[in-house]
Amino acid sequence: MGSTGKVYLVGAGPGDAGLLTMRGAELLRRADVVVYDALVNRELLALAPEAAEVIFGGKRPRDRAIPQDELNRLLAEKSGAGKTVVRLKGGDPYIFGRGGEEAAGLRRDGVPFEVVPGISSIIAAPSYAGIPLTHREHCSSFTVITGHEDPDKKESALDWERIAREPGTKVLLMGVERIGKITAALEANGLPADTPAAMIRWGTMGRQQTITGTLATLADKVAKADFKAPAVTVIGGVSTLRDTLNWFENRPLFGQRVVVTRTRREAGKLSGQLRDLGAEVLEIPTIRIVPPTSNEPIIEAVTGIGSYDWIIFTSANGVEHFFDYFFKAYRDVRDLGNIHFAAVGPGTAKKLRELHLHIDLMPEVHTAEATAKALLDYQNVENTSMLLARAEEANPELPRLLEDKGAIVDDIAFYKTVPETADRNGAAEEFEAHGADWITFASGSAVRSFDARFGLAKRCEDHPGLKLASIGPETTKAIKALGLQPAVEAKDHTIDGLANALLKQ
Repeated sequence: MGSTGKVYLVGAGPGDAGLLTMRGAELLRRADVVVYDALVNRELLALAPEAAEVIFGGKRPRDRAIPQDELNRLLAEKSGAGKTVVRLKGGDPYIFGRGGEEAAGLRRDGVPFEVVPGISSIIAAPSYAGIPLTHREHCSSFTVITGHEDPDKKESALDWERIAREPGTKVLLMGVERIGKITAALEANGLPADTPAAMIRWGTMGRQQTITGTLATLADKVAKADFKAPAVTVIGGVSTLRDTLNWFENRPLFGQRVVVTRTRREAGKLSGQLRDLGAEVLEIPTIRIVPPTSNEPIIEAVTGIGSYDWIIFTSANGVEHFFDYFFKAYRDVRDLGNIHFAAVGPGTAKKLRELHLHIDLMPEVHTAEATAKALLDYQNVENTSMLLARAEEANPELPRLLEDKGAIVDDIAFYKTVPETADRNGAAEEFEAHGADWITFASGSAVRSFDARFGLAKRCEDHPGLKLASIGPETTKAIKALGLQPAVEAKDHTIDGLANALLKQ
């Protein structure tokens, strides 16, 4: 790119992270600098490289973290240093978002820029509330109005008389604080008092709320519900279609806030399933995977792989990291020789099957005791050489049970879990401030790390409504060690089973 970078004004969409455009996601993944606004879903920041500089660019329009002129200079400075800068703005950059001012400032300063449109809350929030802005039986047009203008102003850019007469749906962005004055102005200028109306707060998010009424009653309902910004107001007959078309708020886990504690790389599947069921998901990884303290035992085990009769895997991570090391030493999976594989848990077994490897043994119950018993039922383990490929500082029960029966067990750490303390996506901050309905755990190490970071036992004591969900017996054991009980334990000890366990509550 040369010595000069580039600024991309990217629309982050209305709130639901899934509504970011593919182009926006691509640019975030290669950004050197990300400057984001308050209404941007911070989940999107996790798309940026870990080395990227992330800057909070503003709070509310009247209370900016960085004044607009300073922000313009910041964008020019960062791109001038040869960096790819993503200016991430809520909704669409050019729709009531001052993107035009920023683009003009960049052009004035000679900074190359591109604009990536985003889905605006104008259409997204009503859609998620079951309200189409146009409908053949109601209207064929809609008008968008900013609610920042006070209708009582002597000189207004908005012609309220004309707006009231204009046919079709009226969509009001912002203006929650002035909704009483706005509805009164529309009514005074001829819009019937019984015109259906709705207000959607936090549209497209798991915490979305919707109020319906009429032009005459909406302001009182908003005040009674203590609605605050951000919100979108829809005025017109299409609001009555909500009873039929409301899909988002009717999903089974809607209104439930669920914490997912898996590592950032592994969280996606569970988070996606829970969001599809309507939950608001907070991804708070409590552990991250790093290399083990020493590689020497790994080198000895891998170079001497032919001496083992069994390899026992207790997690998908163990499979992945074992074969990472194995294929650094060997070219062909056949170099494993005539070895047997034991897999603890469906996720572990799936990882092995992806490598087209046959699983000789998988216990029905995914505990150390059940695994040892299954191996003893399979064969006499005396003088049988076994490699246990797993995490550092794992539960010592399994190798002890096998060694007591005469097995020769090399318990080798192929990876290590360490506490995760970063909070780039803001989920930990949100959890601290507003709590959650559920915390899901997929491993004992996640339980222990979450407790170390947040004080799980004390938090459950202070918030009796907080429920814990366990993926299986070993995870439940870690929860019980804290003097707690999971509200559910997945019958099928998989991510699918964990999601289904919440669904049945």
